Amino acid sequence: MSAISWFHFVVLILASFRLTHLIVFDEITSVIREPFVKITYEPDQSGQVIRQVNIIGSGWRRWMGMLLSCHWCVGVWSSLFLVALYIWIPASFPLHLILAVAGASAFIESRLYFG
Repeated sequence: MSAISWFHFVVLILASFRLTHLIVFDEITSVIREPFVKITYEPDQSGQVIRQVNIIGSGWRRWMGMLLSCHWCVGVWSSLFLVALYIWIPASFPLHLILAVAGASAFIESRLYFG
């Protein structure tokens, strides 16, 4: 394997960030999480809405629920997937780039709103 450029490394980091967020938090992928976790939103005493994650079932189903509700865990697997894709299918780089641009814009937007 040849050395990876800094540009490609940063693209992979941002792509992994975005894919992880897509899997763990985004509404569009809730259909993947629904068999394993129940997400509710409840206000706390100050009125701030808190995301509550309740893991459903036992055994393999519970394990999947724990995995899909953990951004650290999904981050490892999404990074592994994207790096393997990058190495074995170089033509997949446009997908990495799209996820990276979306990840960078999400990061910037979150900093603007939540400082």
